[in-house]
Amino acid sequence: MPEKRIAAIVFAVAACSSAAAQEATLENVVACRAIEAPMERVACYDEAVGRLEAAKAAGEVTVVTRADVEKVRRESFGFAIPSLPSFGGLRGADADEDLSRVTEAVQSVSGSSPDLRVKLANGQVWVQIDDKNVRARSPESAEIYEAALGSYKMKLDGGLAFRVRREK
Repeated sequence: MPEKRIAAIVFAVAACSSAAAQEATLENVVACRAIEAPMERVACYDEAVGRLEAAKAAGEVTVVTRADVEKVRRESFGFAIPSLPSFGGLRGADADEDLSRVTEAVQSVSGSSPDLRVKLANGQVWVQIDDKNVRARSPESAEIYEAALGSYKMKLDGGLAFRVRREK
């Protein structure tokens, strides 16, 4: 009887080791849960977690929190970054939030309408791209939102909306 257990453990470790060539993913760890024999399941978990730890140590895998994702989404607002992952697996209230509008504090405004440059407190720089005459006397906040055809509009302190493009 103990020989059968040892053989089962060796088989489980060999099966997990042959999977070591596969990508280290959370799905591989979760897949171990389906193994009914406790010793085989533990061996599978140990191997899968070991691959994740090695991949993390090598910088191939990292853990990203919901707060990290939200920060990147807000910081990249206004830029088209096709290589940025979608993080589509998020669950909860923020997962369905469509980031199509942000409001930020204004650090400074330079130039005059129709050539305004608005620097936000978060470091973003937006430039006016239409010819509207906008009054920008020491605004405190800027609301930026998506407009038609991938363009953006901005309102300073809730005033007149004008078209902008993110520069930085």
